[in-house]
Amino acid sequence: MYIAQAFNVLHDWWRYLVGVVIVVFAVILGQLPFTGAVLFKAFQNDDGLSGLNEKEVMTLLEPNLNLFLMLLSFAVGLLGLLIAVKYLHNQSITHLTTSRKQIDWSRFWFVFFLWGILSSGLVLVDYFMSPEDYVVNFKLVPFIILCIIAIILVPLQTSFEEYLFRGYLMQGIGVLVKNKWIPLITTSAVFGLLHIANPEVDKLGPIIMVYYIGTGLFLGIMTLMDDGLELALGFHAANNLFTALLVTADWTAFQTHSILKDMSDPETMGLGEIFVPVFVVFPILLFILSKKYNWTNWKDKLFGEVIEPQKDDYKILED
Repeated sequence: MYIAQAFNVLHDWWRYLVGVVIVVFAVILGQLPFTGAVLFKAFQNDDGLSGLNEKEVMTLLEPNLNLFLMLLSFAVGLLGLLIAVKYLHNQSITHLTTSRKQIDWSRFWFVFFLWGILSSGLVLVDYFMSPEDYVVNFKLVPFIILCIIAIILVPLQTSFEEYLFRGYLMQGIGVLVKNKWIPLITTSAVFGLLHIANPEVDKLGPIIMVYYIGTGLFLGIMTLMDDGLELALGFHAANNLFTALLVTADWTAFQTHSILKDMSDPETMGLGEIFVPVFVVFPILLFILSKKYNWTNWKDKLFGEVIEPQKDDYKILED
């Protein structure tokens, strides 16, 4: 139902193509302040960018400023996506978010706190079991500034990714191919592959893509089974927000004034730390959510056809 409702708005294939172009342009526009700040800092140091690797470029700016400017591009990208949805498809934000009459924020907050508590608990358990792998990184004023930036901008970053992949592209591809498994696999693969430039990939190797693509698949399954984005929005926001506030490392994409800093060698990380979340933790979470929200008919919801409504049933949704 979630994908099929896209038939009720303007859904010509070219509209989605133009929409993606608008989103890409918006993201590039949003990256200009970060690029300008990095160039200014590099030339201020009389070094320029020649000879600097990706890690050195990412550490040129103060961590809070760096985080703010990095997240700004996602906020602008989200704005571009919402403009495309409204003016290209005549689609409301509620219609893009869920098949329910209203966005169910209780779903968002349930999984947000569930995953926030579980993920934070796992980090703290690891900290107490292997304290030599961490240093306390807490500084009050920078941490307060980090909280303000993260609480405002991280949900915009994660919402942009969810609305783009599990929302806009899931619906767009679904109404084009008229089934559910192709948009599920496609959006999950593209979501994962777009993380290939992350510094984690350089440190951990291509095997980390199992985690990124697996996470995309997990979020896509949640969206299709629940007929809406609320759970995916809540999980993704919690995952990035609690991580940004709790722990950082020199080899991760987000360099923050977090409470802890992971000093362990990522190259010694076992495969279990990559595979366990995807093949153990995520299935357990899906089981919990399926019981809470009474998910049934998995085969049809994940692999069934997307059936176009009769012409008499079309109704362009207004804001």
